[in-house]
Amino acid sequence: LVFRPREGGHQTREGVSQRLRARLSTLACSAIRSGGMGLLSMSRHSNWRDHHFKLQLKLHKREFLNYKGKTEFLDELNTIAGLRHKNLVQLQGWCVEKGELLLVYDFMPNGSLDKMLYKEPERGKLLSWSHRQNIALGLASVLVYLHQECEQRVIHRDIKAGNILLDGNFNPRLGDFGLAKLMDHDKGPVSTLTAGTMGYLAPEYLQYGKATDKTDVFSYGVVVLEVACGRRPIEREGYKMLNLIDWVWGLHSEGKVIEAADKRLNGEFEEEKMRKLLILGLSCANPDSAERPSMRRVLQILNNEAAPLAVPKVKPTLTFSSDLPLPLTIEDIVSEADQESMCKIKID
Repeated sequence: LVFRPREGGHQTREGVSQRLRARLSTLACSAIRSGGMGLLSMSRHSNWRDHHFKLQLKLHKREFLNYKGKTEFLDELNTIAGLRHKNLVQLQGWCVEKGELLLVYDFMPNGSLDKMLYKEPERGKLLSWSHRQNIALGLASVLVYLHQECEQRVIHRDIKAGNILLDGNFNPRLGDFGLAKLMDHDKGPVSTLTAGTMGYLAPEYLQYGKATDKTDVFSYGVVVLEVACGRRPIEREGYKMLNLIDWVWGLHSEGKVIEAADKRLNGEFEEEKMRKLLILGLSCANPDSAERPSMRRVLQILNNEAAPLAVPKVKPTLTFSSDLPLPLTIEDIVSEADQESMCKIKID
């Protein structure tokens, strides 16, 4: 069976025709990346009932097809089915076929943001400064929607460059809601198994396992710094791990934050706007969650409707009270793990 969203977010149930079954069975023709719960694949051009379209498929791998995998699949479906925003990847339908679980989305021809930042430049395709500004703005807009404008607040919990897809005009579309949590607007943080991608996780989330809108703000700040600097959140340099936030903050403390700008842009950007974006990224990635702005304030800053926040010259340090010998440094956390690996730490 396939569920297809109609206008207003309601759903109808339709039987799957033999032709659609055949189409879905051939959609997984070329995997483009791994997500939190499975593979993302893309379809080829196709004409079906005279409608020319492209789709993107999320295929949940067979090892996830236990009760937990099905439950998380349905959680993701229920989360995104009713969401409508121009900067969200649009769900077109879903299917359970021969023991495989599939989500069908609009196809994003320019792939993921991390691919455009780190792979395409090798082929001569570099994100322009205007596209980077638009990505920061679009992502801020959709997070305002998720945090404040939905009936239930949505905490994404896995905001990263790999989960931001780019349409034909390089507009950002946030996807992969496999780790998302819904919260009532008047409720406190959600205590949960810490899950996400290393380098994007807020320190208090790593420490206590409590997800709030401010943990999403932290991840957004990391993405903004990636977009501005063209560097991954965590990079290995020899035997050391280089943390992007620490590096940019160090330049900021020396009054040289503009030197963090992506060198591949060859200076083709407005210096004051680049500085503003870098400072915004640092303010969102502040270790102290109380000092991070709301996404509404971030959007206002980007639209020149509010003044930029002041960022301390020295990066704040946090002290956590805990009886558990938890890793508190980037080196401890990622010494045995790749930067893209999933982090799961249970906090009692």
